[in-house]
Amino acid sequence: MALYLTSLGKVGFLGPDEPRYASIGRAMAVSGDWLTPRLDGQPWFEKPPLLYWMTASGNLLGFSDEWAARLPIALAGIVFLMFFYHTLEREFSRRVALYATAILGTSAGWASLSFAAVTDLPMSAALGGAMLIGLFGPSAYRGAQRGREPNQMAQGLIAGTLLGLAILAKGLVPLVLMVPVLLICRGKRLAMIAAAVVVAAPWFTFVSMRYGSIFWDDFFWRQHVQRIYSSALEHEQPFWFYLPVFLAGLFPWTPLVALVGRRESLDDGRVRFLLFWVIAVLILFSLPLNKLPAYVLPTLPAAAIILAVSLDKVKAQQAAWWLGGCTLLLAAVPVIAGILPDALLSGLSRSEFHFAVGWPFLLAAGGVGALAWMDRKEWAMLAAAIAAVAALLYLKATAFPPIEERVSVRGFWRTHQPQAAQACLAAVPRTLAYGLNYYAGRPVEACDGRSPRIAIEDGRLVLKE
Repeated sequence: MALYLTSLGKVGFLGPDEPRYASIGRAMAVSGDWLTPRLDGQPWFEKPPLLYWMTASGNLLGFSDEWAARLPIALAGIVFLMFFYHTLEREFSRRVALYATAILGTSAGWASLSFAAVTDLPMSAALGGAMLIGLFGPSAYRGAQRGREPNQMAQGLIAGTLLGLAILAKGLVPLVLMVPVLLICRGKRLAMIAAAVVVAAPWFTFVSMRYGSIFWDDFFWRQHVQRIYSSALEHEQPFWFYLPVFLAGLFPWTPLVALVGRRESLDDGRVRFLLFWVIAVLILFSLPLNKLPAYVLPTLPAAAIILAVSLDKVKAQQAAWWLGGCTLLLAAVPVIAGILPDALLSGLSRSEFHFAVGWPFLLAAGGVGALAWMDRKEWAMLAAAIAAVAALLYLKATAFPPIEERVSVRGFWRTHQPQAAQACLAAVPRTLAYGLNYYAGRPVEACDGRSPRIAIEDGRLVLKE
């Protein structure tokens, strides 16, 4: 929990999405209108309302700004990890549950998006829960042990409720991703579909009746259909884009991917299905022209299960090398911490590289390897996970201050607030304009020749008199 609940307000909103979504949630809390998302007073139908409801709830509970928007996301990430562990413990074993939860909970992808106030974590957690219940079910193992069928209807309703929440978080994509699960869990299928419709349909019906084509043109046509082929959304990436993103999202556990090719790793039908699903989703996401790194997040829970089962089936001496190697990668975290502010400001290719080695993680890698070699694989995984948590906390402690100073709009606003509150925008990109609008509490107008002006120099915000 320390990893997820610390530093939520240490850096201001980043990118265009965090301040934009937080603005909509704050407006919901102020206006009391929880049905129509509004940005700067205008209906905004880019995404369904679940994230906005979460942020609005944070505001009503007395939290402000980053804490109101990010705390519900962090809690959702923690709750899913708890559910993830208990489900896998029943379905597989305590050791597989430990491995998978440690891998997922400390992976770069899951940990970073449990911090960001965007839609990907709520959708992935809800979809992951629906998948796990649909495939396994929280009471399936116990029911089989007692010689009776588990309650298929109840499991289907719970899974469908989560699927409905996933749809309310991100749109229609979760429904597509759930199709393979619906095809094989026949006993729960109707209950899942019915519950998803009951949960998600009322909001879609309301906005369709009130706004008609305005809603569907933006939400469905622009955000779902045009994303496939149009370059207007400015997220064009090559077909192979998601492969390195997926591998980076598993950091520091990326080396374990090599274990999946072993015959022993694939002799379990459940693992084969999950592997097929991960590959199919990566291919499906690779087909559209527009791609964003966070889109791979739904694949990480399934990938963590695959890696955990594969690791469980290797001998202790082999596990020593694999777990030690994963821990060894953490020695690169000081380099990552040094690069991250520049990468967020102007892109990875323009980041200045400073060589550094995290020596404590080299020692930790030796200790992890020694524990596994002595056939204490569970203790080795716990030690590796603790090292990963320490590395991520170190990253927050060292990278967040320069990000706040050089990248975050909040840092600029706090420094120049009296003058900036009267300023206009001079060709400031939308990535930063949304943040300025959030902290100003209103849309900041474009310049018409007056001063002071907020402008961009060397990729950073500056105030010109």
